[in-house]
Amino acid sequence: MDKIHVFNAGPCILPQQAIDNSIKALSNFKETGISILSVSHRSKEWEEVMDEVRANWKEILNIPDTHEVVLLGGGASLQFLYVAMNFLEKKAGYLDTGNWAHKALKEAKGIGNAYAIASSADKNYNYIPKGFDIPEDLDYLHITTNNTIYGTEIKKDIDCPVPLIADMSSDILSRKVDVSKYAMIYGGAQKNAGPAGVIFAIIKKDALGKVSRYIPTMLDYRVHIDKGSMFNTPPVFSIFVMNETLKWLKSIGGLDAMHKIDEEKATILYNEIDRNTLFSGTAAKEDRSIMNICFVMAPGKENLESEFLEFAKGKGMVGIKGHRSVGGFRASIYNACTIEDVKALADCMKEFETIKG
Repeated sequence: MDKIHVFNAGPCILPQQAIDNSIKALSNFKETGISILSVSHRSKEWEEVMDEVRANWKEILNIPDTHEVVLLGGGASLQFLYVAMNFLEKKAGYLDTGNWAHKALKEAKGIGNAYAIASSADKNYNYIPKGFDIPEDLDYLHITTNNTIYGTEIKKDIDCPVPLIADMSSDILSRKVDVSKYAMIYGGAQKNAGPAGVIFAIIKKDALGKVSRYIPTMLDYRVHIDKGSMFNTPPVFSIFVMNETLKWLKSIGGLDAMHKIDEEKATILYNEIDRNTLFSGTAAKEDRSIMNICFVMAPGKENLESEFLEFAKGKGMVGIKGHRSVGGFRASIYNACTIEDVKALADCMKEFETIKG
């Protein structure tokens, strides 16, 4: 085995540039002689990082002045509660497209009147609902743009007559986004934006303050905006690595260059799935994710699943086992996954076909 090819669904593979710079900061952060793990979040040097990481988010996504970037500890699952606490007054609509969308809806139901306006659960979430009506009296519509478990993706910013909130945990920074169309975009960093332990939230400031309930201080987005994401001690190291990841993305040409690479990677792998007699894709072709490629053994070849996993492992493939709820295989080809990695997986599938086909 010459090289390891990482396709983990999260935490993701990170750019080597970000890893190397973070290793340096572990021993000496910004020439202070202090480890990034020991630096005060109230120091001038750290405040410079916080300013820079927000500026990088705004530059890369062309975020308008109407919106602010918030960085908080924890995962996106906690934001399911945050969202409902801050935006749900009378009723909210959710597009039920997978496991995480369903969990987001569950949390909102615990706060108030929330329901699914459309769902793809009838076909095990293998497509994105189309042609659904969006009631104009909703406080907001919540969507999950990329469904990691099932391999489907909403690839364009939808036109929405009510405030639109999107969980973009697993496809943020893979394409341009018209941020002005959203009341809020949020997600865990550990797919494309950095390591686990920090979330990003891009919030339209005047969309807040519309609910009548008391919002606990730590759950109030206005507090975190006012305090520059440092109302309490932020996850310093995770934010530092996030910033290095954003700097890497800028260095390769930003979202235009990244989207072209991501589409090329997805095309290579989907073409092999469709060509190979041993494998079959699971998501509707028009809704296939360019981040999470899900597939199974072809009908009649199911008995080869475990054997292929072992074969692929021997070829250096890591993290291609499908989610435990659906089985099969999943190759997560987030931004830092290279074209060479994807070609290696496609070659592995071809070789297995020559042996077992």
